[in-house]
Amino acid sequence: MSNNLLAGKKGIIFGALDDQSIAWKVAEHCVAAGAKITLTNAPVAFRFGKINELAEKLNAKTIPADATKMEDLENLLTESMEALGGKIDFVLHSIGMSFNVRKNKAYTDSNYDYMHKTFDVSAMSFHRLMQSMWKLDAINEGGSIMALTYIAAQRTFPDYGEMAESKALLESYARSFGYHFGVSKKVRVNTISQSPTWTTAGSGVKGFKEFFNYADKMSPLGNASAESCADYCVSMFSDLTRMVTMQNLYHDGGFSNMGMSPALIDVAEDQA
Repeated sequence: MSNNLLAGKKGIIFGALDDQSIAWKVAEHCVAAGAKITLTNAPVAFRFGKINELAEKLNAKTIPADATKMEDLENLLTESMEALGGKIDFVLHSIGMSFNVRKNKAYTDSNYDYMHKTFDVSAMSFHRLMQSMWKLDAINEGGSIMALTYIAAQRTFPDYGEMAESKALLESYARSFGYHFGVSKKVRVNTISQSPTWTTAGSGVKGFKEFFNYADKMSPLGNASAESCADYCVSMFSDLTRMVTMQNLYHDGGFSNMGMSPALIDVAEDQA
């Protein structure tokens, strides 16, 4: 979709791994809307992902950065401003990993070193990114900072592990730093709570297929796709949403407001 909503804007997209990634779609849609971007991910992701293919397609510079290290983020911001010719207008934080889930540890038998790493990678990295932007004065007035989250921050999904707490912390950072950025530079900070989405990371969660189908039936509009999430991100990066900040925005086909769905009752009756 090409609409020039982001014409003249400069952005940084975190987390594009392969063409299943939401961040990958966001990068494509931002460039189609007229933006210039840089792409970043953890150094290890450059070895097994396809980010360089996306960079070539979009004529975007890639800058490896470990989001748990301030020096890496400061270097990312400095190099991005040099490559793009000025301060940043928008950023997407699309980073998340549960080390306990990855190691098949039950929530009731969590390894706390793993948990701390999960919080560091998945949530504290967001605060670290914003603090780096603040100290370097790296974002333009009226800019937009977004992070991807999930409704497990508010509701219980047993197999989601400590990622639920990570997302709750992520959303809190958006509100807290959103205040300071808003007062100082009219910069917006928000989170998007996305539907279950077929990504490399999401599909690795135990029972993901069954839950994906459940959420699709529960949601009046069905699950929101990565493509539609990218469209939503473009609108949040644009000037059309310049008065929206400190919000957790549900992009889930209505799932978040549902109590029950006749479609699920019909399935249960068919299986009875």
